[in-house]
Amino acid sequence: MPIFEYKALTTKGTKEKGIIDADSAKDARTKLRKKKLLVTEIHESQRGGRRGFAIKLRKLQGANTPNKKRNEQVAAATRQLASLLAAGIPLIDGLRAIIEQAPDREIEEVFRDIREKVSTGMTFGDAVANHPAYFSELYSAMVKAGEASGALDKVLQKLANYLLAQSRMRNRVGAAMIYPMIMIAVGILVVAILITFVVPKISQMFRSRGQELPLPTEILIALSDFFVQWWWAVALGVAFLSMAFNWFLKLPKGRLLWDQMVLKLPVFGDLMLKQSVGRFATTFSTLLGSGVPVIQAIQVTKDTLGNKVLENALQKIHDHILEGADIATPMRLSGAFPPVVSYMVAVGEQAGNLEEVLDQVAQTYEEEVELATQKMTTVLEPLIIVFLAGIVAGIILSIILPLMQINKLNH
Repeated sequence: MPIFEYKALTTKGTKEKGIIDADSAKDARTKLRKKKLLVTEIHESQRGGRRGFAIKLRKLQGANTPNKKRNEQVAAATRQLASLLAAGIPLIDGLRAIIEQAPDREIEEVFRDIREKVSTGMTFGDAVANHPAYFSELYSAMVKAGEASGALDKVLQKLANYLLAQSRMRNRVGAAMIYPMIMIAVGILVVAILITFVVPKISQMFRSRGQELPLPTEILIALSDFFVQWWWAVALGVAFLSMAFNWFLKLPKGRLLWDQMVLKLPVFGDLMLKQSVGRFATTFSTLLGSGVPVIQAIQVTKDTLGNKVLENALQKIHDHILEGADIATPMRLSGAFPPVVSYMVAVGEQAGNLEEVLDQVAQTYEEEVELATQKMTTVLEPLIIVFLAGIVAGIILSIILPLMQINKLNH
């Protein structure tokens, strides 16, 4: 279906522009007239051609994957929309306000599409579900629950808080890894420069003298010659291994094996487990507090954990609940969750305040993640320094040894 760009006047006399799907310009005018818009200008979109713009719109509807920028934009827009709805502003007008202050063209077009669908009778939850690149299944499920309960503004506020909390948790771990990664990158760069430029020049000097070299120097020169001559093969090998690893992770069994191994790693595995459990508690609590049924809440939560071991455990819990079991018992039997979490879930189920208990678990594990992150960086930084210093020292020693031999011969 062609896409048309239009400019129009509202009943209040304000100017509005946007995009709309229609079979023809006449059909587009009819649709806009039903929205009480007076069209002043309309034409078929030519940006990238009709096919190119249609492809772009389809990408906005889900071909792209979520990223940090989109998550932050959605969180900000959700908080603004929640405030507007709480102030009594209708959803359509609230969406128009979000469109007018959109930070970039792409998210503006996404919200224009959502507003158009809502204005034609589609629910807000179904409209956002058409854009999975921006709105997750969790977002859509909570919005639908909020619409059903008549508390969409409160649900959107919960959603905004949830998105910001998850962003803080990810950023905390990411920020802790920046310094070690910079150290590793600098270390690799220094070693590459030594092996590629410094060692070949020194090896030429040694070879021209016909000197018998120590074993460490011979090994270093052999490595240098290999990397200088076959650097392209090394680059291709690294690229191939990276592609093979990504393919392996896409396999269900491959991902499960990798996540099992990650959780068994010292320090880092503990951090990953606590981060996943904290995400589980926060997500599950938020969904339950928004009125999403337990079964659906577990299914949606499962897709947010980022760890196949815990995802499989939640799937088994989901299946046991369908058979009439509670949540805590299969959670405890799975062995994937810490015993204290299973115990607190059992207490929450018995007391009828599972949402509040999960909030406590989430807060506890958020603090645990912070402590585990500090512990990991405390352990990693000296290890990386010692490792890189050892490599550089080995290279320098391999260069110095034959120089010492020359000095002895001269004396």
